[in-house]
Amino acid sequence: MLGLVENHSLTHSMAHSMPRTAAFFDLDKTVIAKSSTLTFSKSFYQGGLINRRAVLRTAYAQFVFLAGGADHDQMERMRQYLSALCRGWNVQQVKEIVAETLHDLIDPIIYDEAASLIEEHHTAGRDVVIVSTSGAEVVEPIGELLGADRVVATRMVVGDDGCFTGEVEYYAYGPTKAEAVKELALSEGYDLARCYAYSDSATDLPMLSAVGHPYAVNPDRALRREALAREWPILDFHKPVRLKQRLPNLSSPSRPALVAAAAVGAAAATAGLVWYASRRRALTASR
Repeated sequence: MLGLVENHSLTHSMAHSMPRTAAFFDLDKTVIAKSSTLTFSKSFYQGGLINRRAVLRTAYAQFVFLAGGADHDQMERMRQYLSALCRGWNVQQVKEIVAETLHDLIDPIIYDEAASLIEEHHTAGRDVVIVSTSGAEVVEPIGELLGADRVVATRMVVGDDGCFTGEVEYYAYGPTKAEAVKELALSEGYDLARCYAYSDSATDLPMLSAVGHPYAVNPDRALRREALAREWPILDFHKPVRLKQRLPNLSSPSRPALVAAAAVGAAAATAGLVWYASRRRALTASR
């Protein structure tokens, strides 16, 4: 009997000492069906931040993005364009516009399959981390809506007047995403060999390669080719659904609700971004 008790205690102790795990999700075309930043262009126009010409240009960029994804050069041009476009925008106004239109614009384009995966990872005890190239002012509220535990996103420099200067403080793209994942693993105690990652783009190959369980979701041609060569699973997400339509399922006692998880999303997102300041040196060095 004593032996059984000792074995149980040892097992209990080992369970508590096991490394933590996480699931890292790209956002655009992986969790939601469109580009998160470009989706708000009409709202920014109505708020007086951009003109009609800019709306048309972002609509075209959205079309290109949805038609076949964006390669490195296209992403770089988009970054430069959006950085110049948002110069002078009042940050508080941007946050208010996003908050007012978030549910109308983002809720309907969340993939049902992605929402289910987020539930499953939470049920399994894993943290869910959104890692997106889009700006933090857009990604953080979406992360909260999804019930993400942490958010990593691009951050723009804000001047003393509370407006964007047009300069990029931290760019969450390509290898930088992988660095963020590895730094979070160190700070949070994640065992990357047991972690998961999901993305649609070949530009996220470094992030996908950093974990033990990478998945290609609606992959572009280059990522599909790599996924097949490396024998990574390929997932097809094609069913956008409003989260509130999932409420009957989400309220099941055996499956933690995304809506309930969202209550702690904002605070958790802030915690997930504390490391970004240390990346300034790396960003400067890469220029």
